[in-house]
Amino acid sequence: MADQDVPSRRVRLASGPELRIIERGGGEPRWLLVHGLASNARLWDGVARRLATSGSTTVSVDQRGHGLSDRPDDGYDMATVADDLAHLVDALGWETAFLAGQSWGGNVVLEALARHPERFLGAVCVDGGFIRLRDRFESWDDCATALAPPPLTGTPVEEMRRWVDNSAADWPEEGRLGTMANFEVRDDGTIAPWLTRERHMAILAGMWDHDPSVTVAGLDRSIHVIAADTGDRYFDKSSAVGQLIDAATDAQVTWFRPAHHDVHAQQPDAVSDVLRGFADRVAP
Repeated sequence: MADQDVPSRRVRLASGPELRIIERGGGEPRWLLVHGLASNARLWDGVARRLATSGSTTVSVDQRGHGLSDRPDDGYDMATVADDLAHLVDALGWETAFLAGQSWGGNVVLEALARHPERFLGAVCVDGGFIRLRDRFESWDDCATALAPPPLTGTPVEEMRRWVDNSAADWPEEGRLGTMANFEVRDDGTIAPWLTRERHMAILAGMWDHDPSVTVAGLDRSIHVIAADTGDRYFDKSSAVGQLIDAATDAQVTWFRPAHHDVHAQQPDAVSDVLRGFADRVAP
């Protein structure tokens, strides 16, 4: 299904920008699903559809600068993007919601949980939430060089689709389509990332300044981490996850082995099961 064929709408936040959201379901509990850096709401399609089928309400959101949401020049620090989520819940007319965020989005939902505990009941972090870039790089310059976005603008859409199909061969089609939705398809048949390089780097700078262990310390809310064993031997993920779990008041972890970093798109059935179990455990 092409991105323009997915029912969605834009919601104006009290903080200014309009964010594109995809709504499914109509029952309880309510879930706000948050994507990672340079990603988009469509990566949650599989999980959202399954949660809605089981009775939940889900809203997947394109964060500012991403997908079909507004692209302001500023506001990419962790506090502002976390506040966007609280403003979105207010705009939806919800009193409370559960949060789930992937990668950078995992850090964002933890920050939102800490800043707005009256709005959010708990958070599931999908291969994220434990990201502390200062542990991985000696300096900001090293971090910026290593994590700058690749130059994809101008790549033919057919070439990008072949790359996605080959690299995500074990994913359901909805996950591959979600990945393709990270890009605008231009009139000449080439793609460009919705998230510009400048905004990508601004988000990285916000992550550089973020310490999730400090964020969750003393927080009276439940957290569940889904950690994906991607085979990366250059990053001690077990240690990073352990630091977050130890800092939190109520936190658990489920390891997926092996799994892709975008495990929510790769294994939506299993990820949905974890989210449902989490809500059942901590629901008031």
